[in-house]
Amino acid sequence: MSEHHQTEHSSPIKTPKQLAIVVVLAFVVPVVVIILLAQMAAGTKKSTASPAAQEEAIAKRLKPAGEVIIAAASGAQQMRDGKTVVETACAACHATGAMNAPKIGDKAAWGKLTGRSLEALTASAIKGVRQMPARGGNPDIPDVEIARAIVYMANQSGSNWKEPSAPAVAAPVAVAAAPAPVAAAPATGGDAAKGKSVYESSCAACHLAGVAGAPKTGDKAAWAPRLKNGQEALYAAVIKGKGAMPPKGGNASLTDADIKAAVDYLTGLAK
Repeated sequence: MSEHHQTEHSSPIKTPKQLAIVVVLAFVVPVVVIILLAQMAAGTKKSTASPAAQEEAIAKRLKPAGEVIIAAASGAQQMRDGKTVVETACAACHATGAMNAPKIGDKAAWGKLTGRSLEALTASAIKGVRQMPARGGNPDIPDVEIARAIVYMANQSGSNWKEPSAPAVAAPVAVAAAPAPVAAAPATGGDAAKGKSVYESSCAACHLAGVAGAPKTGDKAAWAPRLKNGQEALYAAVIKGKGAMPPKGGNASLTDADIKAAVDYLTGLAK
């Protein structure tokens, strides 16, 4: 009986080595389990913390370099009003009456013209009449803007014409949006594009045809004596006005920088 009782209650740990292993496992196993549980919890939190942010990041990576925008079909094309067109393209002659141009506000002069239809006057301005070049020297002015300029000048001279509306857009237009803009390098030696634009809108009306003694565009002989005085002298003459040419070519909205760019453009064509 004593032998049987001793066998029934004997421990499975029989050697010091087994005891050491059991002690080590008792400490290591719980630590490993805790670490694994912590990692799983952290991983789950990271992946579900902000799904909106994850979707936004994916969308940015998949976003194409450009987009297609559909322009609205309703409404009319945006055109300048008559006053703006006159100030930028017609005032050089019509504000001063240069070369017998009907002066704005002269009811007698405009009364003779308004006896004709707006369509007839617009057609004459588009083709050019007497010393006035076609479209006032600016080929980029649309027909509607020319008609609006005529209406404005006529109304300032006693008439009561209605300014024509812009033509409606025919259909939606798909416009490919350009990629993000890239900063342009600073211009050097003057802004030639700006000078050309100012020349066409405010200077060509007189200089293209040599109106009122204006040196014609590209006429080296006419420009030679003026070039001898230097660019600064030319800038000052245009800004202040000289002879039949009003200050700033009749367009007071131009800045000094605009005038200088136009003078540089004109003189460049004569060199």
